[in-house]
Amino acid sequence: MQALPHHYLVTASATAESNITLTTEGVTPLVSAPPAQFGGPGDHWSPEDLLVAAVADCFILTFRAIAKFNGLEWTALDCSATGTLDKDGRKTCFTAFEVNAKLEVPEGTDLEKAQKLLEKSEQSCLVTNSLNAEVTLNAEVAVKY
Repeated sequence: MQALPHHYLVTASATAESNITLTTEGVTPLVSAPPAQFGGPGDHWSPEDLLVAAVADCFILTFRAIAKFNGLEWTALDCSATGTLDKDGRKTCFTAFEVNAKLEVPEGTDLEKAQKLLEKSEQSCLVTNSLNAEVTLNAEVAVKY
């Protein structure tokens, strides 16, 4: 890992009527639009979708690093995240995130250790640690036979 601080530059470009094009160096551009809930077309990634996706993505990447550091072998990790957008006083914001994770491990794995590492991953995720909303983790560990 590079020394901190890290800086991430993303450029968003649009015309008065177009979708938004998001770019960052070395990555294929991504088109974004308002979600259907805000009158958008509902057929592109929205800022809301991208934020919730970042929660799920970061959880898996954090778990991967923690599992490797702790010598935990695993086969697959499926993660879904749900973000709740609501009013908090006078502002509209995400008030909660729920992360549902199902970890598949080989036979003979210490299931308690695997569960603890999932919980540690939720606590260590830099994306959720950067948000003001409550985060709930529902984690399950299953042995692959």
